[in-house]
Amino acid sequence: MAQMQWYPGHMAKATREVESRIKLIDIIIELVDARAPRSSMNEAFEPIIKNKPRLIVMTKQDMADAALTSKWVKAFESRGYHAMSVNLRNFNDYNRIIDTCKSILKDQREKQAKRGLKPRAIRAMVIGIPNVGKSTFINALAKRKATVTGNKPGVTKSQQIIKIDKDFELYDTPGILAPKFDDKVTAMNVSLIGSIKKDILPLDDLFIYAIGYLNTHYPQLLKERYDLEFDNDDDWVLPVFDHIAKVRHIPKFKGETNYDRVVELFFKDLYDGLIGRITWEEPHE
Repeated sequence: MAQMQWYPGHMAKATREVESRIKLIDIIIELVDARAPRSSMNEAFEPIIKNKPRLIVMTKQDMADAALTSKWVKAFESRGYHAMSVNLRNFNDYNRIIDTCKSILKDQREKQAKRGLKPRAIRAMVIGIPNVGKSTFINALAKRKATVTGNKPGVTKSQQIIKIDKDFELYDTPGILAPKFDDKVTAMNVSLIGSIKKDILPLDDLFIYAIGYLNTHYPQLLKERYDLEFDNDDDWVLPVFDHIAKVRHIPKFKGETNYDRVVELFFKDLYDGLIGRITWEEPHE
C-alpha cells in the first residue's frame, strides 16, 4: 500500500519540543493502548529517547483482552522494558506508577548522591500517540484536573509541567503520531482504537478487516452482539452487511441494505465498548 501521511503542524512542533527537552528528563513514561500495544507505540520517538529509562504503561486495560494484556506485559519485559497495565476509568495506581519510576532510577540517583549532587524531584516525560488516555492518566496521577481531556485525537496541543509532589514532576506532551505508516495493519489498528480519525482510511475496508479479525479471534463476541456466525472461507462480506442490518433493524435505503448505516452502527458499538474486550494484535505476530 502507498504510504499514508497525517502529520498536523502541532505534532511536528511537539516532536521538536520533546527533542529539545529530553536532556532535562530522568525517565520516559510511554502510554500505549492495551488493545493495540505495538501499533500504538510511536517509532518516531526512538531516536529521540535513545537510552533514557522507560516505563511502558498500557492504558485501556478494561477494554482489552485480559489474557493478551498479561502476555504483552511479559513481552515488553522480555525486551528489557519496565511495563504495567492500568484501568484509567478506575485509576488507583498512583503510588505504583511513582514507586516504579523511583525504583527504575534508584541506582542512577544513588550514583548522583555519591558525587555530591543534591537530590531534586524526578522529572518524568509522558508521551504517547493521540487518544491513549494521556490527559486522563496525568489528571488521575495529579489527583486534579491538570490537563484538558477529550475522547478525540489531539486534544492536548502544548507541553505542560505538572508537579505531582515534592519528589515527582510530569512533563506532558501532545499526542504524537508517526508521520506515516508503511504497514496497512498498523494503520488499521491505530484507527480501530480511535487514535486517528476513522475516515482517513476507507471505512468499508476498515469494517471488513475488523469483522474478519473478530470472526477469527473473537467469534463469540460477534455471536453475542449480532447473532452472527460465518465461515471466513465463504464469500461473506455482503451477507454479513445484510445480517447485521436485519438483526439491528436498520431500514433499507432505496430497497437495498443501508451499508453506510451498518458501518456507522458497528463503529459506534466498537468505540463504546459494546462489542466486548478486544485486543487487535498478539505479541508473537
